[in-house]
Amino acid sequence: MANIVSRLGAKDQDVALILPDPIIRVFVQHFDEFPRSSQEAVPMLRWKLKKSIPFEADETVISYMRQPSRTDGIDIVTALARLRILREYEALAEDAGLYPGVVLSSSLAAISLLEDAKATLLARVSGVALTTAIVRGSVLCGYRCTELPAHSGDITPKMLLDEIYPVAAYYQDTWGEGIGSVRVAGLGARLPDFVQPLEAELHCNVSSLLHAAVSDGRIPHDARPLADRETDGLIGWMMHRN
Repeated sequence: MANIVSRLGAKDQDVALILPDPIIRVFVQHFDEFPRSSQEAVPMLRWKLKKSIPFEADETVISYMRQPSRTDGIDIVTALARLRILREYEALAEDAGLYPGVVLSSSLAAISLLEDAKATLLARVSGVALTTAIVRGSVLCGYRCTELPAHSGDITPKMLLDEIYPVAAYYQDTWGEGIGSVRVAGLGARLPDFVQPLEAELHCNVSSLLHAAVSDGRIPHDARPLADRETDGLIGWMMHRN
């Protein structure tokens, strides 16, 4: 990493760490009331989520944000990671002379690429990890990260449908409407094999996340080469930052 940083002339700069989705767990929770101060909010979130994570809640670092709720109260999007694991990634950057200031999962970064005028479902595959998220009107309505029964090169349309359908069904039951579109990332040249089965089951348009963003003109011209390499998390972060 030090050699790459030297070649880029990036030493002593602030950087964002975009980490694999399984490292950072994301939850969308509803509260009737929620504390204004982080000193009260963080302990509450740790207590509420302690049964949802496979490690001690006290070992985590937590970040959260408020978003509008479809009913009374408030929705809280919480991201948390095990502090020990997070520090290992930060140490790699620090040893190369960088200063990590922002840490987020690759799918949270990629969400910036979604059009949000209607409910859009993101299905993002990376290795054996699948992240399914639904965004509507800049609101994160659902988020789920699961392990696929096969690597991305071997999964079938049925395997993918079995994993994303529960999130789509939850959205339909909760919000009283169907998914407006589906954007897929991580399948590369295999995507055409998945489009028809997904469209038949979910009754909406299905296309590549990056192709849709390029076609809509939402990816800046200088980022097009990155789109060709399917670096959706990096492009999403660039758009969010700007």
